[in-house]
Amino acid sequence: MTQRMDDAFAATRAENRPALVTFVMAGDPNFDTAKEIVLGLPDAGADVIELGMPFSDPMADGPAIQAAGQRALKSGQDMKKTLELVRLFREKNSTTPIVLMGYYNPIYIYGVDQFLTDALEAGVDGLIVVDLPPEEDDELCIPALKQGLNFIRLATPTTDDKRLPQVLANTSGFVYYVSMTGITGSALSNPVNIGAAVKRLSEHTDLPICVGFGIKTADDAKRIGADADGVVVGTVLVKAVEDGVTANESSAQIADRVHTIVRDLAAGCRASR
Repeated sequence: MTQRMDDAFAATRAENRPALVTFVMAGDPNFDTAKEIVLGLPDAGADVIELGMPFSDPMADGPAIQAAGQRALKSGQDMKKTLELVRLFREKNSTTPIVLMGYYNPIYIYGVDQFLTDALEAGVDGLIVVDLPPEEDDELCIPALKQGLNFIRLATPTTDDKRLPQVLANTSGFVYYVSMTGITGSALSNPVNIGAAVKRLSEHTDLPICVGFGIKTADDAKRIGADADGVVVGTVLVKAVEDGVTANESSAQIADRVHTIVRDLAAGCRASR
């Protein structure tokens, strides 16, 4: 597996704080603005970057992330451009892990073998493919692992002890615990329940447990980060892009909106323990 991911979590553990994992959509609202956003994320406090692969039918995403994907597609974003964005990032940053997150269809259309080759060459560290369950591991998960890419799996409140070993069997990098049932962007779940869920998951795996869905503020990050190895934030960042577009702002202004929120969330993570 790519060393960057392990190194990132080792560094945050050494600082006794959770990692801040930030999700933004590749190409939203256009390539140049997305590039400015992504390039500035590490300095703003992001420890791991999840980069959304735009797709026309994102059934697990809430309205904000669906809209982000539509803006990206409308601006001409495709898989080649998403990998180019990673390449450009790697020219400036060789340490921050990048995870591509989305759906299987764009990867299938691109061609699995070619995608894995190009993703590794670009500097991708891992994949989160939300519509490929463990039963479909031969499609992408096993080939990705063989190539040295992390394959990160989602666990949810409904993943029981019988199902969990199957979910974790071929997982690497970290486990993404979805703190609620439903779509992205919903309200934050009860933090007490999340603490118990993280404890239960950590009994089944040595991988870092990152918690996402519903985290919007520094206070949310502080509460969740008290128990989790990582705090995943997406919808609030994507919404900031949307607000900047609505206000007809420049690329620099939109990027600054996003980076300001990330700095605030990073401060919440640092204050969590």
